Amino acid sequence: MQRQYRERVSLKNPVHFCALGFGSGLVPVMPGTFGSLAAIPLLLMTWSAPLWMYVSITLLVAVAGIYFCGQTAKDMQVHDHGSIVWDEVAGMFCTFLLIPLTPAHLVAGLVLFRFFDILKPWPIYIIDKRWHGGTGIMLDDVVAGLMACVSLHAILLLWPF
Repeated sequence: MQRQYRERVSLKNPVHFCALGFGSGLVPVMPGTFGSLAAIPLLLMTWSAPLWMYVSITLLVAVAGIYFCGQTAKDMQVHDHGSIVWDEVAGMFCTFLLIPLTPAHLVAGLVLFRFFDILKPWPIYIIDKRWHGGTGIMLDDVVAGLMACVSLHAILLLWPF
């Protein structure tokens, strides 16, 4: 992260700590991928939760992320800096709706989510360009996660593994 932005955030600030994916967003290369990886322990903690609880946690992660990401972007004085990765955490939660958390499924879901998040096909590209603030930061990754989820369900339906 460029020094000028790094000086504007602190891992001691709980909002920044969450927005930066518990520090994973500070990795100098591929922070979005490391933010996505940071979601895996959280996903595993919710593995045995009933569906209603998993959906509730996913909604909480996404809604809280609007504040975490928006406030951290404001504090950094830059929109959607690469080190802000809470949106990747929310996207990963969306990816695994009704998907069993096996090692193979985790890898496939991670790859699909990063594919949609990086390439930003329609409608993700439009959301990324038109929505701003915390909502914009979060929404494109939530949609990428939902697209990855639908893709993973289709793959598992056609080729269960």
